Amino acid sequence: MADPQIKPTSTGNRREWASGFSPLAVPIFRLVWLASIISNIGSWMQTVGAQWLLVQEDSSALLVALVQTASAAPVLIFAIPSGVIGEFLNRRLVLLYSQAVQLLVVLALTYLTWTGQTTTTILLASTFVLGTISAIQLPAFQALVPDIVPRNLLVDAASLSSIGVNIARAVGPAIAGLVVAQFGVAAVFLLNAASFVVFLGVLLFWKTYKPPLARHEPFVDATRAGTRYVLHSRIVRHILMRLAIFLIPANALWALLPTIANDSLGLTASGYGLLLAALGAGSIIGAFVLPWARRVAAFNGVVLASSLVFGGGLVVLVISPTLWLTFPVLVATGLAWIGVIATINGTIQAFLPVWVRTRGLSFYQLVLYGCTAAGSVIAGVLAAVWDSGLVVVGAGILCGLGGLSLLLWPLPKTTGIGRDIVEIPGVHDEPRADGNDDAAVLVLIRYTVPQDRRTEFLTLMSQVQQTRFRTGAREWQVYSDADDPDVVVETYQVGSWREHVSQHEGRTTEFDGELISRARALSTVAPTATHLLAIQRTGLHSHRHPDKA
Repeated sequence: MADPQIKPTSTGNRREWASGFSPLAVPIFRLVWLASIISNIGSWMQTVGAQWLLVQEDSSALLVALVQTASAAPVLIFAIPSGVIGEFLNRRLVLLYSQAVQLLVVLALTYLTWTGQTTTTILLASTFVLGTISAIQLPAFQALVPDIVPRNLLVDAASLSSIGVNIARAVGPAIAGLVVAQFGVAAVFLLNAASFVVFLGVLLFWKTYKPPLARHEPFVDATRAGTRYVLHSRIVRHILMRLAIFLIPANALWALLPTIANDSLGLTASGYGLLLAALGAGSIIGAFVLPWARRVAAFNGVVLASSLVFGGGLVVLVISPTLWLTFPVLVATGLAWIGVIATINGTIQAFLPVWVRTRGLSFYQLVLYGCTAAGSVIAGVLAAVWDSGLVVVGAGILCGLGGLSLLLWPLPKTTGIGRDIVEIPGVHDEPRADGNDDAAVLVLIRYTVPQDRRTEFLTLMSQVQQTRFRTGAREWQVYSDADDPDVVVETYQVGSWREHVSQHEGRTTEFDGELISRARALSTVAPTATHLLAIQRTGLHSHRHPDKA
């Protein structure tokens, strides 16, 4: 195989930090964004109504916290397959069917609550079902954003999506508190059903959506490919780890705030709604502050400062002597929450290559909601042993320490790492004449590298190894030729010929392509590639038979 000339299939890789509201100039993004806010307002009303229904029944702090867990836990089960669904199916249709199913579940729960038949089991089960449907649609919704906004607005669009969730966090609980006080919990559930109707209307109206073309991949192979990419992307792993470090203690706030509002602060449902409204108001302020903060402090600095402010806010919430101090502190806490979540979300969306973006975002959702579930359970269990306020203070201290650890172990920089897809000539997107597209492929590439450059070459090949794994390799190794000490053979196995074609034509980023080109440049003779197809061993057995002489 001749030395490939790697050609970019898309141009430009500059991230323009435009105004934080610039994506709203795109009409369909604006419409979907507003509809999602209305839907999220309904979802937050649902959560407040469910939690307050348990509080009214004198349920334990653990049961109240389990509402958050039941909503978030399904992501642990369905996040990864949901990423595959969102990658290859029409994302608009995935959202449309998901909203329709959630509408039916909420209508049933509304009826049971109105007639006084809702038990704790029914409430938690319904919450789990709604969380399951939400888990299925979340990666598709996240990946829909890059489909409808220009790339240079992607980070701001992701931030606006996160801010929209927190606007709902501000408005939804306040409305829920008022509605519960005047009309009861069933009315809150009914309003949530109405919010699904609004989103359904927008999706039905939006008939011009054209899903991006995606290469056909079997479901299991696509799932493995997404998992393999995340496992071998150091930057993605590091970002997700940092998200988890923040989320597990931070979720003590959302899990135990109803208990603190009722027991420590003596507030009614309306007062609890106002506390959440203060947190959401801080998120709205974040819409104005974050674009400036990203320019001044960059990714690592924004997450560090936000973690410290959030941790301090949890401590002050518990020890504050007056609501006049509590409310502004919660505003700052809400701003800090969006500072961490929106910054990480926007960064990982912009970093993930287009071919695996939805599957990569499913891992983001897995961490986001999985840590929400775990953090809520941990907070609830600890609150059953110790005072809820003490647990929240401890969580605040952990959030602050997690932020300070960024001084020693900062987040990796993502600027200057080419994310556009490049094509590596040599393997063409044509079905094999023998119909053996599903056979495993063993690739052997022979390099001729002088001994004085062997160390440099092998160091570079350790990075190429990760490139091969990220794009589809299942096994990888390098060998030296016993008969020619200058020859090094790189071998790697891919699951099918179809997937190997994708490696060449749709999965290699500019960064990966540069690594491959540098490795090839160290060879004094143009590297040659051999492709071996696995033979189906029909009638053969893997165990050994004794020889019969």
